[in-house]
Amino acid sequence: MYQTDFNSEEFVARRKQVLEAIGNKAVALVQGGPKEPAHDVFRQTNDFYYLCGVEVPHAYLLIDGRTQASYLFLPHQPPERHDKEGEALSPQNADVACQLTGVDQVHGIEMLGRFLERSTQVFTPIRDAEGAGMSWDTLQRAHQETIADPWDGYPGRMRSFVAQLRDRVPLADLQDLAPVLDGLRLIKSGPEIALLRKAGQLTAAAIVEAMRSTQPGVMEYQLDAAMRYIYLVNGSRDAGYRAIIAGGGNTWYGHYKANDQLLADGDLVLADCAPDYRYYTSDIGRMWPVNGQYSDVQRELYGFIVAYHKTFLDLVRPGVTPEQILDEAAERMCLVVDNTNFSKPIYEQSARRALEFRGHLSHPVGMAVHDVGNYRGKPLQPGLVLTLDPMMWVPEEKRYIRVEDTLLITEDGFENFTQDAPLELDDVEAMVKQTGMLQDYPTL
Repeated sequence: MYQTDFNSEEFVARRKQVLEAIGNKAVALVQGGPKEPAHDVFRQTNDFYYLCGVEVPHAYLLIDGRTQASYLFLPHQPPERHDKEGEALSPQNADVACQLTGVDQVHGIEMLGRFLERSTQVFTPIRDAEGAGMSWDTLQRAHQETIADPWDGYPGRMRSFVAQLRDRVPLADLQDLAPVLDGLRLIKSGPEIALLRKAGQLTAAAIVEAMRSTQPGVMEYQLDAAMRYIYLVNGSRDAGYRAIIAGGGNTWYGHYKANDQLLADGDLVLADCAPDYRYYTSDIGRMWPVNGQYSDVQRELYGFIVAYHKTFLDLVRPGVTPEQILDEAAERMCLVVDNTNFSKPIYEQSARRALEFRGHLSHPVGMAVHDVGNYRGKPLQPGLVLTLDPMMWVPEEKRYIRVEDTLLITEDGFENFTQDAPLELDDVEAMVKQTGMLQDYPTL
């Protein structure tokens, strides 16, 4: 009926931080996810799960600053669903729900209006809720495209919910809870770190299997299947996001997602993937030769980015800003560029442009691959999980080169969650030359 990765004390502590943020005259209301339309296992939305761990559709959580209490509102479970699917948390087992989640009371969702009717200030996340495979940026783009469609224009579940709050609690000042939750989710707790570590290990193991399964004539989606096997057999729900498996010219497109082309002899393949492991994910990027041997140009360019990556690994630490680390890495690598005889002037120009790019310390990672929260412009803190993703572009030849790992900032440095995936070029070549599962289990 209930998750086992976090105890009730952790959820109580998270909700207490929300109470401290909203004050003693306001309430915070978080809407859970809707019922899956297909016969699938329900996956809760990230913010709701973060605050109570409940995996029941159409649930609501009220954190009341006036009473300093938390209230969970759940749908009633019909007897036929209980008989066919098993018992779920509901008002019928309210005592159990209170014990597991640490909330003060559990009620049916029909009671929510009574708790809101005298509210003068209501905080709720004014952003689309992340579900399986979603991040805040992908949700924003999807909403923009929906609004731009003259035959659609549906405002979305969150905006409909906000409109209902304005209508049903007209005297309340409505405020955005998202910045509060973003700050809380940015720095991970010990149990969160344990899940992220496992997600990173599975990510690296999946990349290794993809390397071993690569050979000319394999389809991009077949490497995706090999990686997803690793996730599923190790207890993941599935992939944390749509994998990038790009061979040859497809590597130019940073978020290529078709994954439906043959891998050709002489090409590079770019893979970016991670699992959805108990609501937590990871991130990685590796490029390897389809035939098991980097060409001279591939070794030149990818080798430069790997060297840049290793320079960052020597500099990432707590107590300094990302901008300072970027400056330090660029200064070191400028000497490398000065002393490298690039085979073409455009390659040297691309390398110098890469040193000017400010996105190599890319984004937070957590419940979403592009997780919420802002770490830029301030010293890195222990408990922050982020990606290291140096990259370069050679537009004249449509070459895009990158390598990525997911790092946890610690008290004295960092932990690389995805370090088990080969980084050095010789090690990558040796891995590709091994035999993988796609060769052991041929397609029909």
